[in-house]
Amino acid sequence: MNKDILTVTSPLLPDLDEFHELLKEIWNSKWITNNGHFHQQLEKELAEYLKVPYLSLFTNGTLPLITALQALRITGEVITTPYSFVATTHSIWWNGIKPVFVDIDPRTCNLDPKKIEAAITPKTTAIMPVHCYGKPCDVKGIQEVADRYGLKVIYDAAHAFALEVDGDSILKAGDMSTLSFHATKVYNTVEGGALVMHDEEMKRRVDYLKNFGFKNEVEVVAPGINSKMDEIRAAYGILALRKVDDAIQARRNVAVSYRQGLKDVPGISFFEDMPGVKHNYSYFPIFVNAEEYGMTRDELYTRLKENGIIGRRYFYPLISTFSTYAGLESADPKNLPVATRMADSVICLPMHHELDSEADVERVVRIIKGQI
Repeated sequence: MNKDILTVTSPLLPDLDEFHELLKEIWNSKWITNNGHFHQQLEKELAEYLKVPYLSLFTNGTLPLITALQALRITGEVITTPYSFVATTHSIWWNGIKPVFVDIDPRTCNLDPKKIEAAITPKTTAIMPVHCYGKPCDVKGIQEVADRYGLKVIYDAAHAFALEVDGDSILKAGDMSTLSFHATKVYNTVEGGALVMHDEEMKRRVDYLKNFGFKNEVEVVAPGINSKMDEIRAAYGILALRKVDDAIQARRNVAVSYRQGLKDVPGISFFEDMPGVKHNYSYFPIFVNAEEYGMTRDELYTRLKENGIIGRRYFYPLISTFSTYAGLESADPKNLPVATRMADSVICLPMHHELDSEADVERVVRIIKGQI
């Protein structure tokens, strides 16, 4: 990789020598998958680190979404956001469920609880919000609506690793929360994910569903699939977990520098930290007001790219514009004015633990200010 190029993200890698030692243990044991020692250890360590009672590991971040809908026996319609990665809505579609899009809150880019009630029909059985960019949803507002109508709530918490509100894990909200451990995330296992649940019975059901439905050697009690994490990625994850606190602090330093450098740039806005929230600084989105800035979002994106800054228009385009979903009544852009505006103006700037919070950030800021 050209060192002059700043990528939007960079994976948190464990120490290679330490990883090699764990690989030798796996080789010697010849137990490389199927709920081995490192798999069990990582589940335990992650549950403790994330302050959650039960957690089940998966081989990627999409399968926990699909499995959560299965585990809770969701049918009919699910209310969700158009402002997310496609996996959120695809998981609903793969389960034969109709996604219903609702607009977002411009202060967080999360599902707006005030817009949910109008989208509820007799077929609605659940809500699937996303903690976008690691900004916590209004979980109280969403739960009030869910309780009023008897709906389940499954949080796509792919961006919300280690996110806490008033000292408690955001992953405890709703009926279930899913995590992604993809290489682009704050914490990764190369590919991987997890499903967080509240009780032992649901943990047992999920573990059946991710292992073909096997209860024991001769009993299959559910139509499960194979979505287990292997020992190699579990070992990688154990080592990466030891480095994640330092990585989050490094990300915070970058965010602070971005805010300082961009605070007086006309037409460029960004999110501040939220009171009472322990952030993970998973992304640093800026929003471009072309009229005030003097350049469109896409023009700025191109200028950054020409200068070796690889940003990402995340989330653009909206999921609701993709061919699979564009025909849905709820996908009409007239119903989603805030999400449309945010998607048309967003650029996520480089944000990861390896960035120099002074030199690298100054370079990005100077390009945005037109000084390079």
